[in-house]
Amino acid sequence: MNDIYIEFIAKELGIYKWQVEHCIELLNDGSSIPFISRYRKERTGSLDEIQVSQIKQFYTRFSDLDKRKLTVISSITEQGKLTEELRRDIDICIDSQQLEDIYLPFKPKKRTRASIAKENGLEPLAELIYKHKTANPLISAEDFINDKVKSADDALEGARDIIAEWVSENIRVREVLREQYSKFGKILSKKHKDIESEENSKFRNYFDFSGNIGKMPSHRVLAILRGEREGELTVKLDIEQEYSINSIKRIILTENISSKQCKYQIELAIEDSYKRLLHPSIENEVLKIAKERADIDSIKVFGENLSALLLAPPAGQKRVLAIDPGFRTGCKVVCLGPQGELLHNDTIYPHPPINEKIQAIKKISNLIEAYKIEIIAIGDGTASRETESFIRKIPMPQGLQVFSVSEDGASVYSASPIAREEFPGYDVTVRGAVSIGRRVMDPLAELVKIDPKSIGVGQYQHDVDQSLLKVMLDETVVNCVNRVGVNLNTASKHLLSYVSGIGPVIAQNIIDHRNSNGPFKSRMELLKVKRLGSKAFEQCAGFLRIPGSQNPLDNTAVHPERYHLVERIASDHKVKLTELISEKDLRERVNIENYVSQEVGIPTLMDIMDELSKPGRDPRSLAKVMEFSQEVHTIDDLKPGMILPGIVTNITNFGAFVDIGIKQDGLIHISQLADKFISSPHEVVKLQQQLMVKVLEIDYKRLRIQLTLKGVG
Repeated sequence: MNDIYIEFIAKELGIYKWQVEHCIELLNDGSSIPFISRYRKERTGSLDEIQVSQIKQFYTRFSDLDKRKLTVISSITEQGKLTEELRRDIDICIDSQQLEDIYLPFKPKKRTRASIAKENGLEPLAELIYKHKTANPLISAEDFINDKVKSADDALEGARDIIAEWVSENIRVREVLREQYSKFGKILSKKHKDIESEENSKFRNYFDFSGNIGKMPSHRVLAILRGEREGELTVKLDIEQEYSINSIKRIILTENISSKQCKYQIELAIEDSYKRLLHPSIENEVLKIAKERADIDSIKVFGENLSALLLAPPAGQKRVLAIDPGFRTGCKVVCLGPQGELLHNDTIYPHPPINEKIQAIKKISNLIEAYKIEIIAIGDGTASRETESFIRKIPMPQGLQVFSVSEDGASVYSASPIAREEFPGYDVTVRGAVSIGRRVMDPLAELVKIDPKSIGVGQYQHDVDQSLLKVMLDETVVNCVNRVGVNLNTASKHLLSYVSGIGPVIAQNIIDHRNSNGPFKSRMELLKVKRLGSKAFEQCAGFLRIPGSQNPLDNTAVHPERYHLVERIASDHKVKLTELISEKDLRERVNIENYVSQEVGIPTLMDIMDELSKPGRDPRSLAKVMEFSQEVHTIDDLKPGMILPGIVTNITNFGAFVDIGIKQDGLIHISQLADKFISSPHEVVKLQQQLMVKVLEIDYKRLRIQLTLKGVG
């Protein structure tokens, strides 16, 4: 990679050039982000997964830029206009917009007023005026009258068209205007003339709106642009025209212009260039930049929310009775074994219009006893609170827990090819209930089967750049899966496919090998899996766990390439490997500096010792039961000042949405999250967090609830 790019990345991230270089080498060698951040700390100077991901993004961006440079150079070369200076400017360019500015004068265009004027032979006249080589442009213009140019005034008009295009292609002019528009431009949005009713429009807050584009929150930018796209808003960028035009004049008009007439013609061309060419172009560019910035902000929020959701506390391998609640169609009930296997399915009708409460109580009681149920999971959709209230009135064995579970994406999963493959003989209602139950047991293992965009976290996910969103979501899922680790003998194909170095094909091969040969007894057996070679083994082995393996290190995050090192440590201290793992005093006596080598440094040794202290431990905390207030079931039950339990269901840049046990989530605006200034809600709350909130305001007509964390003990 170009050394200029390396320097730029290092400066942007505040790291050394060698760290960037080594990280790119590892990426080019096929190493994954989790593998690099976990097992190659010495090579990268302990870059974490976020930094490695950022380097990868820069690397992709600059690779695309290099491809565009080749296209630009080829085009300019074909025109016979590539100079050494121009080639150098292109080579050192690190910004795609800057490259397009360089290319603009050479970019093939449709027929323009300037190109027509050039066809009419007026370019020499434009040069005379632009370079101030005529004292009287009008007299000079008479020499350019021909069959297509009928008068000197026509000639001057054509020359001004050419100058206007030159001005619009001036790199410095575009840079200055772009900066001015980005700093001082205002987005103006108005109600579209075809919109008659304002009351029902979700964009009514923007029917007469003005805001500085450089300071506007991302959610507002995306909302306005969506309103324009859906035909409810007209949007434009407003800027002080006279200020912009004067800025152009300072760049184009030099102080030593001897001809006032030339200056006058150039000023006319500048004003025309600004209004006809520059303003529309820069307006589009700056709106595009604002959209890209908003996309990045929103995608970052989406990634943080998804990470919190995937890493939500699991209940573990329990026997679960899961309920997908409903009124008219009844509540679908399934019983699951400790591995999430479907043992039984049924339907109960405890609610109107059927009201078979007695039969429903008998069924639930019998199922709890027959399948030794430890947890009841209830979907949080329609009839959720009513079903939870009904279930809690049934006498339960001591210790049985009742969870409310998010249904977001369950219907998408139930109709997916993955669900059909897992449960070919069952309908979508059964599959949906199974998904609800499995989410309690292990949210990560279940949610990886669902397109993250269907899970319902984030903001304006359909408006942002979909390719950037996909990259972020894929990386988030991969990082979460590898951070937790995967049980090699119980993981589904879909969970395995997100493990570092393993894709869908190898994941299926692992399942096939497991089905044919029984459970894996060691990590080394992975090398017997079809198409899983040494490189894939290097990438995946440390993230796969085998509880009960003969080698206890197989159930840790210690990589097989370091097994001999751990065995050496145990040997040096004259203990067995199992003793080194189980006895804290032994580990504390180990001086890790004695084991530093060219390949292994202190960071890796610290990771190894830390892992030996908690072999096989899930880094996630245990799931906690969430109980809503029994006083509140609908929005009509709410009153300002109430303090209620709630759970965070979504986080955006402007605040957090909280489920307080009714159909409408309440919003804690970012200003109500803390008594001090915070730049992001993620500084205070996280997805699925349980908390106490105070009701501020209720808009019963619009079904909006304002909440606060201020003044809550």
